[in-house]
Amino acid sequence: MQGRRADRVNTLIQEEISCLILQSVKDPRVRCATVTRVRVSEDLRHARVYIASIGGEEKQRQEALIGLKSAAGFLRGELGRRLCLRYIPELLFSLDDSLEQDLHMAELFRQIEATETKEQ
Repeated sequence: MQGRRADRVNTLIQEEISCLILQSVKDPRVRCATVTRVRVSEDLRHARVYIASIGGEEKQRQEALIGLKSAAGFLRGELGRRLCLRYIPELLFSLDDSLEQDLHMAELFRQIEATETKEQ
């Protein structure tokens, strides 16, 4: 269970990384990436950054992940300049598949609703 400080740091890092991706990262593979959430460890030394790719294709998602992993050092350095934290967490990037799961669940609900209306 994370505390309030960790929650604030999660939000702060998410906002800053999103801005950095849009404004400072020059890698074209990363342009389609969106930061969906950030989870820092209890000691604030590691941060797992979840990304979703707007393109949606698996190849584009993997390319965006590779691009972000290569830019992790740059992003961490920029976070160090922008944030007033004692330790800037090490950034670990992961793909977030919650959007696809949400779309799948919505489709299942539509199918259930369609079968129920046919039965009535």
